[in-house]
Amino acid sequence: MVTRLLRGEPLEVVARELNVTVARLSEWRERALAAAASAMKERERDERDEEIARLKAKVGEITMANELLEGKIAALEGKRPLARRRSRR
Repeated sequence: MVTRLLRGEPLEVVARELNVTVARLSEWRERALAAAASAMKERERDERDEEIARLKAKVGEITMANELLEGKIAALEGKRPLARRRSRR
């Protein structure tokens, strides 16, 4: 039915034949067009997608480790820069 509209048949004629309102048929057409547009934007996954996902996870792990280390350093320094240590001679 929506394909008939896409081929150019008048909305009123198709709605009358299907016994639905013009508004309902128009809504179906818009939903079909939106779904088609969305499907066209998709692409097949390939090995690059897996590598990208792996690298994003690795960046997340490294970021978390850095934040934890920064927190430990701040706690050890008492929120002050590291003081120079003197030798114990």
